[in-house]
Amino acid sequence: MAVNGQEIIRLFETWSPKKLACMENDPIGLAIGTLNKPVSNVLVTLDVNDAVVNEAIDKGCELIIAHHPPIFRKLANIRTDNPAGALYEKLIKNDIAVYAAHTNLDVAAGGVNDLLADALQLQNCTILEQTYSEKLTKLVVFEQQDNAEALRIALMNAGAGTIGNYKGCSFTSYGEGRFQAEDGANPTKGQVGTLHVEQEARIEVVFPQSMKNRVLKAMLNAHSYEEPAYDVYTMDIDVNEMGLGRVGRLAQPMTLRQFAEHVKTQLDVPFVRIVGDGESIVSKVAVVGGDGNKYIYAAKRAGADVFVTGDMYFHTAQDAEAIGLNIVDPGHHVEKVMIPGVANKMRSLCDKLDVQFIESNVHTEPFTCV
Repeated sequence: MAVNGQEIIRLFETWSPKKLACMENDPIGLAIGTLNKPVSNVLVTLDVNDAVVNEAIDKGCELIIAHHPPIFRKLANIRTDNPAGALYEKLIKNDIAVYAAHTNLDVAAGGVNDLLADALQLQNCTILEQTYSEKLTKLVVFEQQDNAEALRIALMNAGAGTIGNYKGCSFTSYGEGRFQAEDGANPTKGQVGTLHVEQEARIEVVFPQSMKNRVLKAMLNAHSYEEPAYDVYTMDIDVNEMGLGRVGRLAQPMTLRQFAEHVKTQLDVPFVRIVGDGESIVSKVAVVGGDGNKYIYAAKRAGADVFVTGDMYFHTAQDAEAIGLNIVDPGHHVEKVMIPGVANKMRSLCDKLDVQFIESNVHTEPFTCV
């Protein structure tokens, strides 16, 4: 039985949520059609053009997940007598929805930039430029001692208490809690109208701010009291730091010319453009998928010997040369690594659902080397 498209995208966004998008007004999300329908086949593609839509029709796909949004700028009209309007008409007439994940997929762990770094066999990778983080949040909750362990377990199961590579972290102290139930209350301990003293546990856990609602819901469901006493603090500590680009090292240094050949082979492109001395030695590599012109200085600050990115402008190339940063430009289309990457990730996330993820075979690179 086909699954609802909303469930597929809900699972996708647990991996690549919209909040990671780092371009102003990035047109991500549902671009065309509806997700509220049965979906049995999903086509994963870099671009959405006429050939890709024909492929989706031929393969019985009800949904397309693309990296490049099919509607990038606001539309003044939709005319079906021009190529863009005809494309949207074909999608709508064939009831094919299009969902775009653009810069959020660039930033996501395991997304475009990680896939490129993996393809280039970079080691010990870090983020080139941070674009996202969350504040750490602390929950302090008071509970009768008899139920303290059950409450701690519920909080851990909700995802609280993870610090770095450690899970199940919490702190507990003990003391006396006092309260008096009034008319209409149904106290777990004590009597209505009488001040009650209870031996209680003070439990403290931390979690990223985005998990607040889930953690509080788990706490309220597991707490034994009718009216739990708790505090929530936002801490001045950043966690879940993520961003654009990756910086890593080659297993062995090589010349810029050798590295350029490595890029051609690993990213499956017919040619690259380089800036710099072909015999200079490179070891530390920065990479940004797509157009990374504005990150040349970030790459230099990161200590990269060479920066791999597409769409390098003439004057930006001159600036890179001036600051001593080698460039290898394999073009924008190397982001095609997201096709098998996203398809495999979604197969894992949807392993219990009756849905197939199909990798597009359409070659959408507009340039040919002559």
